[in-house]
Amino acid sequence: MILVSGATGGIGGEVCRLLKNAGTPFRALCRKQEQVEGLAKKGIDAVRGDFDQRETLAAAMQGIDTMFLITPPTQQQVAQETAAIDAAKDAGVSRIVKISASDGNVRSPVPWAKAHALIDHHLRASGIGWTILKPTAFMQNFLWFKDPIAKGFLPQVAGRGSVSWVDTRDVARVAAAVLTEDRHEGATYFLTGPETLDMKEAAARLSKVLGHKVRYLDLPSPLFWGLLRLTGNSGWTAKGLVVQFADVVAGHHDIDPTFEIERLTGRPPHDFTDFILHHRAQFSR
Repeated sequence: MILVSGATGGIGGEVCRLLKNAGTPFRALCRKQEQVEGLAKKGIDAVRGDFDQRETLAAAMQGIDTMFLITPPTQQQVAQETAAIDAAKDAGVSRIVKISASDGNVRSPVPWAKAHALIDHHLRASGIGWTILKPTAFMQNFLWFKDPIAKGFLPQVAGRGSVSWVDTRDVARVAAAVLTEDRHEGATYFLTGPETLDMKEAAARLSKVLGHKVRYLDLPSPLFWGLLRLTGNSGWTAKGLVVQFADVVAGHHDIDPTFEIERLTGRPPHDFTDFILHHRAQFSR
């Protein structure tokens, strides 16, 4: 039996959908009872469990042999995921498939990049079988700026830096494949899209697909930080994103396409045009 954390999120939710469509037995892990009830109405076996309350995890992990581990980037991420790994070991879970990050590094100034590296080290040392998926930046991050894009502007702070953007739908496809196969223990997979794009090219693609001009605005860092705060991000998140895009400017995210997604799933990854078409309504006026 597979336990899927983050079951109401973008990647975890898509993993649940793929496993359900394939008829694969799994259990969805939710933090809130109303989420459990909502998934149950869709015919999904769901259970409440909170990584901040380790005592809730033992029952949720009963009968589980494989776990999909993902949490959002927060200041509690290291504590939450290490608690989940330790609880899984206590419960007899034999393998964890973890979403990490391509820029994971214990010396990184990007808080979630450092967090992922620390958690990855903990998982490898835990004695549990593991597979680590390290995607690059998500195309879905452009949805943070859907309102200005609809008005003809792409505000960023990335200079001319390029990123091998990846669609979260493809990350979920890889996760679903790895969760249901036995040949991936001890493997680390770097997941990229099929191309690298800078913000100027991203704006050009948005313009072409949406049918209206989208201009890339390379903002000063303080102004970008303020925009992130105005769009609902915490100060911690906004600061981390400013630092991360400084990494983009430095070229640390310009990773050559790895083609791992096609190798692992038999289908090529979505390109940026596919992503825009899929979300066209959200980017439109």
